[in-house]
Amino acid sequence: MSPQPLSVAVIGAGMAGRSHAAGYRQVNTVFGAGLPPIRLAAIADANTELAEDAARRYGYERAVSSWEEIAADPSIDAVSIVVGNTLHRPIAEALIAAGKHVLCEKPLAGSIEDAEAMVAAERGAEVVTAVGYTLRRSPAIAAIRDHVRGGELGALTLFHGRYWCDYAADPRGPLSWRFKGGPGSGALGDIGAHVIDVAEHLCGPIDSVSGGALTTQITERPVPTGAVVGHDAAPVGDETGEVDNEDTAVFTARFRSGLTGSFSVSRTAFGLPNGLAFDVHGLGGRAAFDWHRPAEYLFDDAQPRGRARGPRQVIVGPQMPYFAGGYPMQAPGNGGGNAEMFVYQCRAFLDQVTGSTDPLPACASFADALHTMHVIRAVVRSAEAGGAPVDVA
Repeated sequence: MSPQPLSVAVIGAGMAGRSHAAGYRQVNTVFGAGLPPIRLAAIADANTELAEDAARRYGYERAVSSWEEIAADPSIDAVSIVVGNTLHRPIAEALIAAGKHVLCEKPLAGSIEDAEAMVAAERGAEVVTAVGYTLRRSPAIAAIRDHVRGGELGALTLFHGRYWCDYAADPRGPLSWRFKGGPGSGALGDIGAHVIDVAEHLCGPIDSVSGGALTTQITERPVPTGAVVGHDAAPVGDETGEVDNEDTAVFTARFRSGLTGSFSVSRTAFGLPNGLAFDVHGLGGRAAFDWHRPAEYLFDDAQPRGRARGPRQVIVGPQMPYFAGGYPMQAPGNGGGNAEMFVYQCRAFLDQVTGSTDPLPACASFADALHTMHVIRAVVRSAEAGGAPVDVA
């Protein structure tokens, strides 16, 4: 382990930005002693008050008002990009050109063209580039992946995934950047990207989609008069603006293996604050997970005698991936949540940066995230064609 500190910064001090900031703060408290000391250098946000508050809360040396200050600082080694999707490309290109390692939030960019440019920059980079698909770091989801990859479910027959949230169910919610960007950049790009990645993480790549349908329940929203942070409410005036992306999306998918899957996502599903869930079935078993119960999953197979067969509640514990070495209290039933997943993601990224000899599973690449965007674009094209089948590029 090098005694030379590794300097990190976060661009974006909103909801997810703070999760990255907290994650870096804790990376040396989990798993092995494979990282050098971490210097928490800076947090950047155009909202200076927000940046200063995040820097104070998470122990960063300073707050700055522009991402350009981060790119220009030669003492900073690695940076998380956690801002609006349309800003990802110029920031990533500038950071890579400055020789900084980059962890970018999903979706990769605001458009396919920008994402392709970022992948081109990744190909020629001499730095680590990665994308944050945090749900991969759930011990329960990782354990289900082990069941699938180990053949314990038998040949897979069906995947059903959903991500139902209610953060946009209030018509008085402000018209933030999340409601702009065109078809595919709404619920499909925001939360659909996560469930698509989980599905492919478990079951392999998606080759085609069909039955695409996008709908917008709230077509106009009030224009905010102040800063909007994450999914929070904000002051609004009497002026309204048009929502130009989807509130809900549904589609079916065919995986390269021949497996069929069904998907639905919504940001207007009342009563579900963060409702990611999925079922994966095989000829010899099934597994199911619900993010609202992150410390457990359901598992069913042909092991018990027939008269006692049925889904069994598996409690997350030290036998799961990420748990041993990843929790201060390593005892069964203490399954964590969103905050721990960001710690593991930041640790995995920095393992890649330092070339750790005992790394966590690597983060997704820009190229992986571009594939997710191609799946999303195929869903949009399917919807525009009345649900027709569309191959993923």
